[in-house]
Amino acid sequence: MSAGYSADAGPSRRGFLGAAALVGGWLLTDGALAQSAGSGADAAGGAMGPYVLPPLPYGYADLEPHIDPETMKLHHDAHHAAYVNAANEALAELERVRREGGREYARVRALTDALAFNVSGHVLHSVFWTNMRPDGGPQPASDSAIGETLRREFGSVEKWREHFAWAAAQVQGGGWGVLGYDPVSQRLLVLAAEKHQNAAAWGVVPLLVVDVWEHAYYLRYRNERASYLKAFMNVINWSDVDARLLAARALRGPTRGES
Repeated sequence: MSAGYSADAGPSRRGFLGAAALVGGWLLTDGALAQSAGSGADAAGGAMGPYVLPPLPYGYADLEPHIDPETMKLHHDAHHAAYVNAANEALAELERVRREGGREYARVRALTDALAFNVSGHVLHSVFWTNMRPDGGPQPASDSAIGETLRREFGSVEKWREHFAWAAAQVQGGGWGVLGYDPVSQRLLVLAAEKHQNAAAWGVVPLLVVDVWEHAYYLRYRNERASYLKAFMNVINWSDVDARLLAARALRGPTRGES
């Protein structure tokens, strides 16, 4: 899988050591994912390169009947690719601005906005693809870290699922439902991110994300976002989510009173 670990092998230590904080910190992912998501850098540090579109870890039709192949192809090959290209363009333009200086610095605000939007979209999509699998389902293994944590913090997996689905359903316009781990409080949070980069929380590590931009579901589900979210629950790759949680727990945020 492109996330830097197999579905059942758990997180790699090398991947964790290369943790990359992308776009304000809340998009922290393991270094191996950052590589596959196209950072172009070695997880231990090295020469930087352009962002790269990661391949899907399954075929376009493999998530049927829940997600149709036409949507998968357009979503990955067109929409995700566009974020990758735009992120690289923003970086190139910012490099040119620094090189030429002077009046070119007036473009920094617009280019920085474009960078935040497109890198965030790229990273979230890279997590999204590996969060799904053809033989997935709505229930994590009872003895998994993610299963035990959801029950402890939300009362039950079912209560978490209701919370998560409602949060994602109520995102205004386009955005994401996000289950993330906060290394400061060491708890799980459900967030409703607008666009890709708004209404998020700094430092929170995404474990499970669902895209609720209309391009993710409109061909099959039309304007029925709730029906799409119900279908998404049937393809969750809980091994991937569990591995992300274990990697995120190795992160240590500042305790109270520390700066």
